[in-house]
Amino acid sequence: MTVGANKPARFVPGQPDMWAFVLFEMLVFTAYLAFYLFYRAQNPELFLRSQAQLDMRIGVFNTLILLLSSLSVARCVQSARAHAYRAALNDAYITASFGLVFLGAKVFEWTGQTRGGNSFTSDDFFTYYFFLTGIHFVHLLIGFVVIGIVVYQLWGPARTGQGSGGSQRLVLVETCATYWHTVDFLWVLIFALLYVVR
Repeated sequence: MTVGANKPARFVPGQPDMWAFVLFEMLVFTAYLAFYLFYRAQNPELFLRSQAQLDMRIGVFNTLILLLSSLSVARCVQSARAHAYRAALNDAYITASFGLVFLGAKVFEWTGQTRGGNSFTSDDFFTYYFFLTGIHFVHLLIGFVVIGIVVYQLWGPARTGQGSGGSQRLVLVETCATYWHTVDFLWVLIFALLYVVR
């Protein structure tokens, strides 16, 4: 199957380099999570005791917020594919707003934990808690740069209703959305291990 005269159809969205990055991130986080599970198995009582100090409501709230952000960034891609650039731009703004809510809730949670006497050095559980959520926090900050690229790509066409380089623009939007989905997926894994698994 071909697209146009000579171009083969793309079977995955975005640039291949981003998918290589996603694979690398998955391998790195798999290693982090494997270490977490190993140390949890060595001292399950301590991990359960410390885990009980987390607020499940905040974890669930943050998970729902990021899932909604994944929905909005997916809508952004669909609108960009349909050349509905104004709608795509609005969904990019909505995605960024969900990301900001997540960051605010995470800072609120960290503040509550530190005020309660829990820190990076409190015990093995909280070392992993602050490390994993901190690494994810940094990835989400990078995600705002990525969404900024999406906004930049959509800004002109959203104002004028037209723009040049539509195919390249779409590839960049899809690539950025792939990164955002990866960050959301990593949070789901972190949430499952830190908050849910007992």
